[in-house]
Amino acid sequence: MFASISGRIAGLGLVVLLALASLAGLLVDASRQTTDSFRWVAHSAAVIDATQEALDHLRGAESGQRGFIVTREPAYARSFEASLRKSAVAIARVVALTRDNPTQHARAGELAGLMARRATTLRVPLDLGQRGDFAAAVRTIQSGHGRELMDAVNVRAETFLDEERMFQKERGRAAEQRVTRGERLALFGATIVGLIVVAGFALLVRSIRQPLDTILLAMTSLGHGVRGARVGARMGSIEFRRLARGYNDMADRLEHAIDEQEQSEQHLQGANAELLRKTATLQERGEAIEILGGMAHRMQAARTDEELAAIIRAFVPRIMPDLPGTLYAHNNSRNLLLPIADWGGATPLSGGFAPDQCWALRLGQSHFVSAPGSDIVCGHAHEGEVYHCEPLLAGGEVIGVLSLGGRVEGEARFHLTVLTENISSALVNHRLQRSLREQTIRDPLTGLFNRRYMEEALTLEIARASRSGNPLSLVMCDVDHFKRFNDEFGHDGGDAVLQAVAAEMRSRFRDGDVVCRYGGEEFTIIAPGTNAETLLHRVEIVRQAISELNIAQNGRTLGSTSMSFGIATWDPTMARDGSTLVRAADSALYDAKRSGRNRTVVSRRSA
Repeated sequence: MFASISGRIAGLGLVVLLALASLAGLLVDASRQTTDSFRWVAHSAAVIDATQEALDHLRGAESGQRGFIVTREPAYARSFEASLRKSAVAIARVVALTRDNPTQHARAGELAGLMARRATTLRVPLDLGQRGDFAAAVRTIQSGHGRELMDAVNVRAETFLDEERMFQKERGRAAEQRVTRGERLALFGATIVGLIVVAGFALLVRSIRQPLDTILLAMTSLGHGVRGARVGARMGSIEFRRLARGYNDMADRLEHAIDEQEQSEQHLQGANAELLRKTATLQERGEAIEILGGMAHRMQAARTDEELAAIIRAFVPRIMPDLPGTLYAHNNSRNLLLPIADWGGATPLSGGFAPDQCWALRLGQSHFVSAPGSDIVCGHAHEGEVYHCEPLLAGGEVIGVLSLGGRVEGEARFHLTVLTENISSALVNHRLQRSLREQTIRDPLTGLFNRRYMEEALTLEIARASRSGNPLSLVMCDVDHFKRFNDEFGHDGGDAVLQAVAAEMRSRFRDGDVVCRYGGEEFTIIAPGTNAETLLHRVEIVRQAISELNIAQNGRTLGSTSMSFGIATWDPTMARDGSTLVRAADSALYDAKRSGRNRTVVSRRSA
């Protein structure tokens, strides 16, 4: 059972009351002074505790501020405000507790001012962040001004705490000195009671020294970094028990504050790592988007399928490295997907495949086999193959598929999404440009090249023939008695005749020959690398085939028709714009008409 030191002294005084009345008074006074010394020790402990608490809350506010700037979580801002309020309350308590010591009081006031300034600097980035300007908030933190101010706070606080700990130790030593003085008084004045008084005071000294040493040892250990240093419950007196309880409470709060600070620092480090990871991801995405921008710009400028394929082969491996693949697109009939471009050593299906052979096209979304047997295999892929199919969509319509040999994981999924969007847009634009160009150079009725294209192509071929010395011939032809079809069957019947003879000529002439509708029922054929004699045989085959046609339209028979042909070959004496060559071929056509139609005549200039 605990007893107070003054109670023990009083009990001892009762035993020797008569003999040591004066000595008992001195001992009581010594006991009071000792108690006061212990109270001052506790007072110093309270000052140290409050100062440490103020610093811990200020550091907690700093962690809350950084957590909010990094993660943008409002909870950190609320934690910041709570920590600042607690810090202000704690430092105000320190200022109040040090009024008995002018020097420490001045230092506490100076420390409070620095902490108030630090709180102000901490609030500036937080306010910027709460207004949405996180970039300015980060720059304010990185300026270093707040860290310099925090370093000043730590230096002043350490000086203040060192001075207070020194006071605490001095007061402890003063208490010991007073106890020692009481011992001497007891020894010198206890000649009457002898061994009883000596034994009583010996027990009293032991009851004071042991707990005091225990407390001082715990304080020293705590100062050396032993966070678990505590004072035991068996202190021998109420005063020391209270002092031990206060010390233990202070040490517990200090350890808890340190743990919270470490947790905050760990959380901040994790947030910083996450920020760095996201920054790296954004940088990688930026680089990919920049490459895609160059690719899209070039694809928009592509004029032929070969140019488009070359652009895709050049850029896709940079966006999706280590993934071979093939781009397939619908043919005009939309019943087959044909390879447009391949890269990375991929082996495309040269004949293409039907749309229903690809599960990505069936589902309208990504389809992949990440391991053999993990999912159903597309008909265009091999059994056991690891691959990824991504449909190309534009305006809700499937226009093709991107087939990649391998897994698409992590950030590559973002790259693939943006890549397919760019390729889809480019394919649609390319087809639209091709369609518009076809409309400008094709005759809508027959599907043949129009007169404008014929004139441009003829000028180009004459320039080539002039440079190379190769022959170049031109055929002018028209349908015999075409007016009869219009008069008898109407313009629809005349259109059917034009379409029939156009289809026959397109199928009979070479791929390199340019078959054009010159106007009305007249047609022109540009035959590069062919002279009139060679071309005559080919034209006769076409003329004979046309004369054998039995033309029908909407279930009615229009009958047969024939055509007359005139052939001319270019020579260097003719005009470079082709006008002379056209007139020569047209003159030969006129001769064929005048000679009875349904025949071929070679221009006299070419004979």
